[in-house]
Amino acid sequence: MRPITCIAIDDEPIALLVIDEFCRRKGGMELTTFNEPSVGLAEIIRTKPDLVFLDIEMNGINGLQIARTLPESCHLIFTTAHAQYALEGFNLDATDFLCKPFSYERFEHAVDKVIRHMEPLREPAPPILIVKHEYANVPILIDEILYVEAMENYTKIFRSSGDYILSHTNLKSIRNQLPAERFIQVHRSFLIAADKVERFLKRKIKLYGTDTEIPIGRQYAEETYRFLHKNN
Repeated sequence: MRPITCIAIDDEPIALLVIDEFCRRKGGMELTTFNEPSVGLAEIIRTKPDLVFLDIEMNGINGLQIARTLPESCHLIFTTAHAQYALEGFNLDATDFLCKPFSYERFEHAVDKVIRHMEPLREPAPPILIVKHEYANVPILIDEILYVEAMENYTKIFRSSGDYILSHTNLKSIRNQLPAERFIQVHRSFLIAADKVERFLKRKIKLYGTDTEIPIGRQYAEETYRFLHKNN
């Protein structure tokens, strides 16, 4: 994971030293400090850091003015001894407002808020099928399933990787767990993934990734043809 890029602007050197020490203690943060606000702002606009630590009352400029010109992608934490600016600071969409002198714990809390905001939206977990294998429940990625074959009291679940899982789960139970728009039973002993069909004839189906030809049962034929024509 890449480090968080940070810029701190404060006209008090001691304040910058504190932020630098806390960033090092937190870890995973690359900090550049400026005690000249105009130079710091120019660097922010040039590099667009992830996070800006910004004092408010500084020589020649108010930090609130700088905050109004920050790139939208920058997260902002105010660091100031003047608590009366807190409301206006939050109105400028600051992630947090640290009132000097602040502890490391308070600093870490503020940075953690920024990290949470920076986290990308999580993609939903891929759908899985849970089956009984030996003495355990085993998850199988549904996207990897080619076909399922019933064998007396067992089923074989064949995957696109070329292997299979031998399960105690019966074919009906597996069929009920799989999305009906993607899987169809084509024979009393076979269930297939429609999106894995390479070609099909009157009585058999060829799937991608396997030389096995899946038979089409007579009683399943009409529904199978209709389903496959719709999905291929």
